[in-house]
Amino acid sequence: MSEMDPENPVVKLCAEGMRAEGENRFADARALFLQAWEASRDDYDACVAAHFVARHQDTPEETLRWNREALARADAAGGERVRGFYPSLYLNLAHAHEQVGDLDEARRFYARAAELADALPDDRYGGVVRGGIAEGKKRIGAEEG
Repeated sequence: MSEMDPENPVVKLCAEGMRAEGENRFADARALFLQAWEASRDDYDACVAAHFVARHQDTPEETLRWNREALARADAAGGERVRGFYPSLYLNLAHAHEQVGDLDEARRFYARAAELADALPDDRYGGVVRGGIAEGKKRIGAEEG
């Protein structure tokens, strides 16, 4: 994933939201992620914010909607800036489809995430995403490859 600008207001709000989430302050995290969404200045910002907003929805359908929004905004932003986001975006879409019971779409998105996993860094983040892809595929009985 390309380095996110730590001075970007949306990135700052999402980082604060992740800290709140890590401290089990989920209502605060949700509020911070929604503030990030409201602060979005372009499709890149909106992609980042929607990706985090999706984490704290009340229904699987709303989670799916926000994950679709994140992907649409990444597609609209385009370029190198979002290239490294795609494995995680597809992983989250796959999981959201799995949660609403649409296993065909879940398989499709897990496969797409796996195809793009080479774009992930060889670090903790990359390992988490790769692990999520493998576990999701295993849960729904998707073939490796």
